Amino acid sequence: MLRDKNLVVLSHQHQRALALCVRMDHAFQAGNVDLDAWQSELEQQFASEGDFHLAIEEKKVFPVAARFPELHALVKELLAEHAMLREFFARAVARSLDAASLENYAEILVGHIRKEERQLFERMQVLMSPEELADVGASLAAAMKDSTRTCSTPPRPK
Repeated sequence: MLRDKNLVVLSHQHQRALALCVRMDHAFQAGNVDLDAWQSELEQQFASEGDFHLAIEEKKVFPVAARFPELHALVKELLAEHAMLREFFARAVARSLDAASLENYAEILVGHIRKEERQLFERMQVLMSPEELADVGASLAAAMKDSTRTCSTPPRPK
């Protein structure tokens, strides 16, 4: 299903996080795992976009979705996964992740994003009216406008 324009900003952020997971997977496959470098990148990702992304979903998307009884369990599950992701970020900041933990983080993040995209957003688009989706989009836009973090794609290295 084509992503509704009011949710696409979150989908773009999901794409950037998935790209990180692909890079991590390639590094693991190549046996090129610099634990400190990856933990530093996770710390940077969380500081620049991840923390804000999780918070905005929790404040602007999940409450709206939870109004639908069929989405209650899914929202509860996604909130629990947010807590797990925050724990991984905290461990990255403390530089206490080992290679297996990094691999586990990437697997959990990929599964989480797919769940949001393929289950939550898809069902929201079916259950919600265009006006309700527009309200969510306006709420997301306002939150992002007022944020000191822009959640934009970082510049590419030259």
